[in-house]
Amino acid sequence: MLYYLLQACIHVFLRLIIFISVHFFKFTFLPFLCIEVYSLLIQSEVQYTYVVLVQSPCSGMNGGWERVIPAFRSVCGEDGVSLGEAVREQHGRDESVHRCCPPDVVVWPRSVEEVSALAKICHHHHLPIIPFGTGTGLEGGVGALKGGVCFSLRNMDRVLDLHQEDFDVSVEPGVTRKGLNSYLRDTGLWFPVDPGADASLCGMAATSASGTNAVRYGTMRENVLNLEVVLADGSIIHTAGRGRRPRKTSAGYNLTNLFVGSEGTLGVITKTTLRLYGVPEAMVSAVCTFPSVQAAVDSTVQVLQTGVPIARIEFLDDVMIDACNSFNSLSYPVAPTLFLEFHGTEKSLEEQVTVTEEITQANGGSDFSWARDAETRGRLWKARHDAWYAALALRPGCKAYSTDVCVPLSRLPQIIVETKEDLMLNGLTGPIAGHVGDGNFHCIMVMDPNDQDEVIRVHEFTERLARRALALDGTCTGEHGVGLGKRALLREEMGPLAIEVMQGLKATLDPKNLMNPGKVL
Repeated sequence: MLYYLLQACIHVFLRLIIFISVHFFKFTFLPFLCIEVYSLLIQSEVQYTYVVLVQSPCSGMNGGWERVIPAFRSVCGEDGVSLGEAVREQHGRDESVHRCCPPDVVVWPRSVEEVSALAKICHHHHLPIIPFGTGTGLEGGVGALKGGVCFSLRNMDRVLDLHQEDFDVSVEPGVTRKGLNSYLRDTGLWFPVDPGADASLCGMAATSASGTNAVRYGTMRENVLNLEVVLADGSIIHTAGRGRRPRKTSAGYNLTNLFVGSEGTLGVITKTTLRLYGVPEAMVSAVCTFPSVQAAVDSTVQVLQTGVPIARIEFLDDVMIDACNSFNSLSYPVAPTLFLEFHGTEKSLEEQVTVTEEITQANGGSDFSWARDAETRGRLWKARHDAWYAALALRPGCKAYSTDVCVPLSRLPQIIVETKEDLMLNGLTGPIAGHVGDGNFHCIMVMDPNDQDEVIRVHEFTERLARRALALDGTCTGEHGVGLGKRALLREEMGPLAIEVMQGLKATLDPKNLMNPGKVL
């Protein structure tokens, strides 16, 4: 409690300095100095906590903003620039528990040329750039830690090139996953990477997102063929060459995968070329309960070892199943549960279903429920799709924070059992759901943001969870990204030399540290 009181005092003191320096003495450098000092003071405490940074007022640049705002408006019009407090607040947060200061300005470019022009202005005036897609991130990736300019990319929403015969498409950053699949509805093609939220596809590339279909179709890293990126100085590059879209290449360094997962810290992704897939002839879904986590994971491993091309295999623990039953008026047995889905021809599905049922029954699986038509499959999967809201309903009025880790498949039972013991020991609410087919799972932490003791306990738990994953040869994040919350953990995972290489890449591409500063590294 003393720490939070001290933090609040520092906050008030620095805000007072900013007010006096700007309004009485016209010192324009002090606000930015105060922001930097305060950021350094709390740098080690930003992970998984509610963070309130000193908001850098637009008056901090004084005459500087008077020159910059007209320049922005000359690029994207009067309606393409906003200084409104509500708009800035909206663009300074995502779906995480991190609460960072909003940007000083929000701009809405309509083309890559406008993004480039805006970036050149920011580069000239040393203004941070924070890309914003749909705001569905979970690690505070859009917070403007040092103020600056938010590039909201929603107006760049065109599907640019569709090559049906080549199974690929190019889209701008305002195109979402659901929007693309709606566009593809009559083509016999679809894009299967599904992180749950209707996220921007370029944003999904920026965080290397994945989801429930990753066990069959891979993550964004495997499905991005090329990227168009605007660098910090406004220059435009194409990571695989302009207009190129081969399924494979061994030409030079893999720049595409350098920017996939870069979280806006190396450049603004303005176009992504994606791999598409044929819509399966048939789909079958199933749900099955197990006596233990070990039995569920053993079934998963054996199904994959037999070569069954399973499309989705999701795990929900007993706490999550109980929450989903209450939330959706369902009646699944309260036990570790697998949700499965198979894609293919009618004939191939029969064999896949038979093999899977034999394996799961041998591991104690029971209460099988199969679904073939779309409506029944939708009802069956409702528990998994509504897991977030079901978890929130466990404690009305509280907030939810989803943290994720990923471990080798054989280590999954151990880490889930240890995690559940940790939750019980510390009196925390954290139902578990996971993409068990690739060793990735989420704890949806439900907590009272006004209870500082609980906030601290959640913070400490999530750090223990991440370090438990690292000790089991895993990663601190399987798909959410590093963002603001897992920077220290990234250092532990990668080691100092690898971090130095990353810092060198960042310094080469963004020597002024303008691109989404304070994230990842």
